[in-house]
Amino acid sequence: MIIHRIKKYVKNSSISFKVKAVRIGLGYTAVSLESGATGVTYTFSPHSSPGCSLFKGKRPLSGKRASELLAYLGSKDRIESALGLATVNALVNTKSEKTVSGDILKFLTIQPGEKMVMVGYFAPLIQPLKEKGVNLTVFDEKENRDLGILPYQKSSQYLQTCNTALISSTSIINHTIDPLLDCVQNCPQVILLGASTPLIPQIFEDTPVDYLAGILVTHPQEVLKVVSEAGGMGFFKPYVQKVRVRVE
Repeated sequence: MIIHRIKKYVKNSSISFKVKAVRIGLGYTAVSLESGATGVTYTFSPHSSPGCSLFKGKRPLSGKRASELLAYLGSKDRIESALGLATVNALVNTKSEKTVSGDILKFLTIQPGEKMVMVGYFAPLIQPLKEKGVNLTVFDEKENRDLGILPYQKSSQYLQTCNTALISSTSIINHTIDPLLDCVQNCPQVILLGASTPLIPQIFEDTPVDYLAGILVTHPQEVLKVVSEAGGMGFFKPYVQKVRVRVE
């Protein structure tokens, strides 16, 4: 449902723009349009498959209409799906009157002792949240008991009873966004976050999502270079702006 809404929202603009550059890095994927607008998404570690090419789609990607790359959003192949979402983020990489700058920790309304669930491992947030006294439970596809990360499949029950839910926007890429949102219908505070977040509040208006916390790319060439060199947020942080948009 969410993927269909996203594609419908940017359909017209995707026809108007051509793609200038594409980078499919080990950590992130980036798409830059001829206008200079650039979007990024997380790159899931590809599952082993025969052959030496990880991206199976049509080439070349540069020079195509953005609509052709948008079509990959929703693909069962996560490399293709990430490429489609990066294209969306390039198309909406514009600050609006509703966009507010700042880190997620500066606007979260949380109280000591409340139950918080994080779906998707955001390492830099863990310690600051624990210092605020929240009862934090973290889930991810990659279980890691040493880090306190539980398997994603067990998140449903926790999400239904938590006070705050932090959900990674990579859930759009791997097709888990809809069932996750079903689980947080009664959650008082839901934030969709991460560099993959499409800053389109209109498509989440009748969902439990309260905030979209993502990024705007301010220095496209530098971000493309970092992505090409397998860097992540820690490296392209100087070249992006962390922002949030409230969903009405």
